[in-house]
Amino acid sequence: MAFEVKDIDETQAPLLDHLIELRTRLVRCVAALVLAFGVCLYFADQILGFLIQPLKKAFPEGQGQLIFTKLYEVFFVELKVALFAGFCISFPYIANQLWAFVAPGLYAKEKKAFLPFLFATPFLFLAGASLAYYIVMPTAFEWFLGFEGSAGGVEIQALPTANEYLGLVMQFILAFGMSFLLPVLLLLLHRAGIVTRDQLVGARRYVIVLVVALAAIITPPDPGSQLLLAVPLLLLFEGSLILMRIFDKRSAKEAPAERDEPEVDQSAS
Repeated sequence: MAFEVKDIDETQAPLLDHLIELRTRLVRCVAALVLAFGVCLYFADQILGFLIQPLKKAFPEGQGQLIFTKLYEVFFVELKVALFAGFCISFPYIANQLWAFVAPGLYAKEKKAFLPFLFATPFLFLAGASLAYYIVMPTAFEWFLGFEGSAGGVEIQALPTANEYLGLVMQFILAFGMSFLLPVLLLLLHRAGIVTRDQLVGARRYVIVLVVALAAIITPPDPGSQLLLAVPLLLLFEGSLILMRIFDKRSAKEAPAERDEPEVDQSAS
């Protein structure tokens, strides 16, 4: 059966019905998040072990360790890990519920224009998070641990706490994952007519400065991670410009065809 996108719903539901539907979908989103949180809490040790691997590989063999300075610290770390993982797992369902609420108010052409961006969002976020986990974090942690040694006859040793390490990992993953959604944002603004490709091309030098500044703000203060975020963002920006050119050419070809279509005379009906 072919996938068919229906045009905008002709029914005019009362405001109360819309609020009831919104409440229902929000309850489903919260229930999905709670369910995913419960499952992830059961596997919190395994998830935390997975997140620790970049730090373990950065330490010399057999020397890596995480400490906790408060008795309850590891308990709350596992809660944060479960909540973070639960949100990542339940996000596709949450996005589907939000789309199901918004979609009836869109025309078929608007749905077809928005759906590719909806499907691309999780893949781009996963690509950014994977880059942070497999490349950026091991490089950054190895650079940080390079400051170990001695000064003035006193040994300087890295003893990261579990809570601080988890916060740093979440900062890396969210920063890279959200930053990789830049093409989705730019293309949506372009399709909505808010910005044009020519405007973005003219502002390229300013975009480069903003990207470098953004990479310096949202990543830890080491040049390696900042560079590993800024370069992919600039490449994604250039890729967005290429896609905009393709969309503009396609729209230019479709416009004459739409003007040539005969108008339906509704006066006789």
